[in-house]
Amino acid sequence: MSHDAPCSNTLVFFVNGSKVEDADVDPECSLLVYLRTKLRLCGTKLGCGEGGCGACTVMLSKYIRAEDKVKHYSVNACLTPVASLHGLAVTTVEGIGSTKTGLHAVQERLAKAHGSQCGFCTPGIVMSMYTLLRNNPQPTMAQLDEYFTGNLCRCTGYRPILDGYRSLTTSAGPTCGKANCCMLNVGGCGTMNRENPVKNGGMEELDDESGRSGHNLFQASAMRPYDPSQEIIFPPELKVRNDLERERLEFKGPRVVFHRPATLEQLLHLKDLHPTAKIIGGNTEVGVEVQYKNQLYPVLINPINVAELTSIQETSTGMVFGAAVTLTAMEEVLKEQVTLKHESRTRVFAAIIEMLRWFAGKQIRNAAAIGGNIMTASPISDLNPLLTAAGATLTLHSKNGGERQVTLDHTFFTGYRRTVVHPQEVLININIPFTQQNEYFFGYKQARRREDDIAIVNAGCKVVFRPDSIEVLKLDLAFGGMAPTTVMALGTMKELVGRKWDASLLEDGTSQLTRDLPLAFSAPGGMVEYRRALTLSFFFKFYLSVRGLLNQILPELVAPLTHDEQLAVSPHQYTEPSSSQLFQRVSPGQSQIDPIGRPIVHTSAFKQTTGEAVYIDDMPPFVNELYAALVLSSRANAKILGIDESEALKVEGVERFICARDLSEERNQILDYEVFASKMVDCMGQVVGVVVAKDQPTAQRAARLVRVNYEDLDTPIITIQDAIDKKSWWNKWTMKRGDAEAALKAAPYTLEGETHIGGQEHFYMETNAHIAIPKGEDGEMEIISTTQNPSETQLAVAKALGVANNKVVCRVKRLGGGFGGKETRSTTISVPICVAASITGRPVRIMLDRHEDMVITGGRHPFLCRWRVGFTDQGIIKAADLHLYANSGNTQDLSFAVVHRSLYSTCNAYNWQNVSTTGYACKTNLPSNTAFRGFGAPQGMFCSEDIMERVAQHLHMDPKVVREKNLYKSGDTTHFGQVIERCTVSRCWEEVLDQSDYSTLRANVQKFNSEHTYKKRGVSVVPVMFSISFTLSWLNQAGALILIYRDGSVLLSHGGTEMGQGLHTKMIQVASRALGIPY
Repeated sequence: MSHDAPCSNTLVFFVNGSKVEDADVDPECSLLVYLRTKLRLCGTKLGCGEGGCGACTVMLSKYIRAEDKVKHYSVNACLTPVASLHGLAVTTVEGIGSTKTGLHAVQERLAKAHGSQCGFCTPGIVMSMYTLLRNNPQPTMAQLDEYFTGNLCRCTGYRPILDGYRSLTTSAGPTCGKANCCMLNVGGCGTMNRENPVKNGGMEELDDESGRSGHNLFQASAMRPYDPSQEIIFPPELKVRNDLERERLEFKGPRVVFHRPATLEQLLHLKDLHPTAKIIGGNTEVGVEVQYKNQLYPVLINPINVAELTSIQETSTGMVFGAAVTLTAMEEVLKEQVTLKHESRTRVFAAIIEMLRWFAGKQIRNAAAIGGNIMTASPISDLNPLLTAAGATLTLHSKNGGERQVTLDHTFFTGYRRTVVHPQEVLININIPFTQQNEYFFGYKQARRREDDIAIVNAGCKVVFRPDSIEVLKLDLAFGGMAPTTVMALGTMKELVGRKWDASLLEDGTSQLTRDLPLAFSAPGGMVEYRRALTLSFFFKFYLSVRGLLNQILPELVAPLTHDEQLAVSPHQYTEPSSSQLFQRVSPGQSQIDPIGRPIVHTSAFKQTTGEAVYIDDMPPFVNELYAALVLSSRANAKILGIDESEALKVEGVERFICARDLSEERNQILDYEVFASKMVDCMGQVVGVVVAKDQPTAQRAARLVRVNYEDLDTPIITIQDAIDKKSWWNKWTMKRGDAEAALKAAPYTLEGETHIGGQEHFYMETNAHIAIPKGEDGEMEIISTTQNPSETQLAVAKALGVANNKVVCRVKRLGGGFGGKETRSTTISVPICVAASITGRPVRIMLDRHEDMVITGGRHPFLCRWRVGFTDQGIIKAADLHLYANSGNTQDLSFAVVHRSLYSTCNAYNWQNVSTTGYACKTNLPSNTAFRGFGAPQGMFCSEDIMERVAQHLHMDPKVVREKNLYKSGDTTHFGQVIERCTVSRCWEEVLDQSDYSTLRANVQKFNSEHTYKKRGVSVVPVMFSISFTLSWLNQAGALILIYRDGSVLLSHGGTEMGQGLHTKMIQVASRALGIPY
């Protein structure tokens, strides 16, 4: 077929068994947007927009004609171009079950096992599990773990998710979800308290099919079994028609053209015509660049049907993978090779397989291509250091230059994101070589977390020895994260050739390595010393690993590894997760219709697992609705000289730009912040204006065209130390008990120090979303919001609109997580939207992208605690003087209350006799920090626990003993003057020590640490005493309204918001008992 062969411009694919034909496809449109806007299948959610959270997971199915089988794989719909789905079948959460037609087994188990709380991540988790079952009807827990690496949940901690799905794996058996679970005994696990087990309650089980009543957390045996024969069939049309996969495609949009060539000739012709075109496989890199770096690529080429780029071949020298082969497909083939061939031949393959365990999530690996990983040329690529060290060869081809081969070595990457590949060339395939008997290969990666995270530093290491010796013939060391490109330690590689693999080689190699990889202190990414240390650590592990293998072949020349050294280099082994949960059963005399104390399924759980639960952005658009995009400040502490929106207003579909000019000074001021920054900006991410347009892409593109001119003022105050130096704080408060100064002078021992506590991002799964609907009468406004605080939202909107509070109605259906982040900061987004709706007289909608939400809304307060403490030789605290500094950001927000709470918590559960604690709410040029789980208490407690640890270290005592000596007892008075009655701290402490068998754990840890040099273990027991009331006494109240209708149904209204904590469920339980009616 020639390059000018006819092509199709009609997209054909199936969604949940229904055929979709579209002759007007926008290549910029993702599958997620298509599902939600065109097909109105809103169960698939937008969480992060970069394939990291899994909320958008769907299943793709493809017929493999050569094998006559259907392949199912999970992908991120937020990154998958809808144009790439030609000839495929898509299954979403709506397609496998519903509350009307019946739940699928994976939906039912997740709901009844309490694995869905806020529910925003739930559809993605359901679809990951569903895809696993379609590929393997009885998977192992290890396979389940692999499929969930690309799914995040911010509510559950994963335990109920894994417990619920365990019953669908080969590990199904008695758990805390079973009627006969040993955890129903007060004594805990069946191995404990065998002689006198005590039943936790005495009634027989009452769980019905809905799981609404009874004593078990859930009962898997009563749930619908999984029956693979009842699944949706693959569309027969896609099996019959072979033209869909053979035809050339071209989809033209307003800004982008998408090509899918069918032959190599067509691909080379396209690349010759469009040298700057982006060749995409799974779009996992380009999609992120478009979303977050505002890149525009006018020509996209998807070579997924070009045979030369999708083939996999074995040659005499190695395995040749087409550049478009996915990472999952490559992993499967490499695993097969490792199984079939001798270990010495597949050492590179084994290292790649191990690296792929920690490479992104399953959804990304299912879509991303090996060629894309190379050509992206990321300096922290996980695979490029391995391929570089292995000496992989690449086949390149161009229309006029023909074919050539290059080696992936230190000359391939010419600069940041640049390679030796010419613009007209296409990467055809990659040859990954076999290894020889005298050749050893290992790969390494260190990230902030083990799974689905980018590397801090990674490495590929290969050494070749002269036959029957330990003399180095060739050495290849490639590193990522140490330069703008993947780099090789050329000096070390040259220096160590000809050397024997012994301790002197290790010593000289580490010295040379520090010179090869210097890494300037100004290097992007920071952590310079740590990254330098990692390169040495990787080389040391490589040295030990190779030495261990050499000993097996040449024991007379190489000493064996000690047990300690073997443990240091052993790869991470999967451990099947186990869990238990202790809970109190209801008393035998409680009425069977009384739901209080029973593990009731979340009221919305079934709707959340089927995608039927409606969140704000799931609501259908209103007639004449506009979409908003915020214009945010790009400076901290700067004067606004002018705003030019002229270019933005030229964009077709833009209705208006709104800023401080459109509000009076009084209406623009809400508490201590402005709706729109008028004269100056205090931080980056401050709202300067808002663009409203016909849709989200148009509004966002126009917002980026608004030009704000600034004049920088004084150097911004960023850190707590900056604030201390400039005495920049809103206020300070002191709590005292006794005379701390005098007691410090009299104490036998004193210590002083600093405790630093970093901030934290809320990362609720659903970003801020709001819809403002002007009612057209008397300035009335209705806002549907993701706020945790509808009352405050109502007040702020009314103030900005200049209307009475009763003219504003704020509605909250449910939130996809909040954690405090939507308590007050949501008004910085919702109020501008209401202003825009009021001015235009049209409904206005907004849902922030993840990066916008993170830059605007702040997070947990970073703290610095400077302390002095006096104590006895027995570890009893006699005096403490603490100064706690909180980085509040650019507004007061809730920082005063957060600092107050930290002061209340500085002694934690300890009776410190003389205390002075002072808190400072520091004013800085960062987005205002706000409420977060714990509300300042974790920071205060952390300071006290750091003090207890340091006192114990100073006295060479067990920290447990020091803590015990200082615990509160009944009758003690706190440093804020509260007498503690019926104190249970000591009882809780003893129960924890007993149930955990702490003394044995500690002894085992000490024994392990004394016997091992390179790996250490730790164990700690820490009390927590948290005050549950609000410091503002009038907040410690609540109200509810009950309406009972003539048919006996009840409507319950209350002032709380449902954000995953099950508040509605609990309120229904309370009303059920109070009214004496069944749940």
